[in-house]
Amino acid sequence: MAIDWTKIFQTYKGKWIALKADERTVISSGKTAKEAWEKAQKKGFQKPILSRMPKKLIPYVGFGL
Repeated sequence: MAIDWTKIFQTYKGKWIALKADERTVISSGKTAKEAWEKAQKKGFQKPILSRMPKKLIPYVGFGL
């Protein structure tokens, strides 16, 4: 099932984020992956999921063969 990150994108455009295992809850953010990771570690999260939010959304339509 797809997860709607619209609100996360709007808040964290162009930043790295660390997420809980539910892939919906932002633990921390930063300009670099290292910064987001270290902030999450300080909050007690040993293995957060890291992702980078794009600065802008570019529509993509693809199809499988």
